[in-house]
Amino acid sequence: MHVRKPTIGLAAVLTVTFSLMSGQAVAAPSATAPSEVADSAVAARVFTYDASGSAEFKSAVDRGAAIWNESVDAVELRPAATGQRANIRVLADNGWPRALPTTLGNGTVYIGRQAVDQGYNTIRISAHELGHILGLPDRKPGPCSSLMSGSTAGIACTNPYPDTVEKAEVEDNFSSALTRTGGAVRSGVVIVD
Repeated sequence: MHVRKPTIGLAAVLTVTFSLMSGQAVAAPSATAPSEVADSAVAARVFTYDASGSAEFKSAVDRGAAIWNESVDAVELRPAATGQRANIRVLADNGWPRALPTTLGNGTVYIGRQAVDQGYNTIRISAHELGHILGLPDRKPGPCSSLMSGSTAGIACTNPYPDTVEKAEVEDNFSSALTRTGGAVRSGVVIVD
């Protein structure tokens, strides 16, 4: 595939523009290596998360974020630095797990103790709720192999990994983010489970 330099320049400008609008820095394509730009996807969008309010679930939140980082290339979840405003806030409470996405890659996750007390796996809960922030809906009922099947897979299910369809959907959400508006997330809607 032949990529012209003006196309690369436009892609770099759009990447920088949209990253500045979202408040996060994103690596722009290299102007010195057009063949690398043509052969690779747009650099991963980096989103930070603040798990300081997740209490006893902090390690599960960190593992859930690491699972997404292992599973997809288009997005990377990093812990926020001290004093940095995070894209994703993770809190523990006594209710049922839920997510409140605001825009694609941004929002609040609640790791609810109610599900944990009933026997649901904390890492699966964390990865599932982060999946909502990454634009995935619940897929109920569903098998244990589907992360987004949530609680319908039962308490015996401890699989915290997205399946191939879920991975592809997140990749598409973020690789397409530069060409569409609004993203896949329903802003301001609480997603329970």
